[in-house]
Amino acid sequence: MEPEELYRRWIDELWAGRVERVSELVADAFVGHWPDHDVHGPAQLAETIRQTHAMLAPLSFAIEVGPFAHGGLVAGRWRGHGRQDGAETTFLGNDILRVEDGRFVEYWVGSMVVT
Repeated sequence: MEPEELYRRWIDELWAGRVERVSELVADAFVGHWPDHDVHGPAQLAETIRQTHAMLAPLSFAIEVGPFAHGGLVAGRWRGHGRQDGAETTFLGNDILRVEDGRFVEYWVGSMVVT
């Protein structure tokens, strides 16, 4: 699978809440780097996605720019919408992911709330 398609599945399937797909998209040695913590392996990533959905339900994401791939890296920009404490929340993020053997092995995210 091409890195661009892998990224689309990352957003459109995995971050849409289909955590049963996590092992198809990320390697066992996966490390995700959030600004305040790291996530290790598919199980921790799936739990992070579940927690995010629980906190911001209903939650949706859309790719706004990219994805762009070069070498073993893929990048994209997304917009997320959800509700927190009854208020509509919109946030933007930029992803960079490293691909090896057709799955993601490392992830860096930068995001900010805009509303």
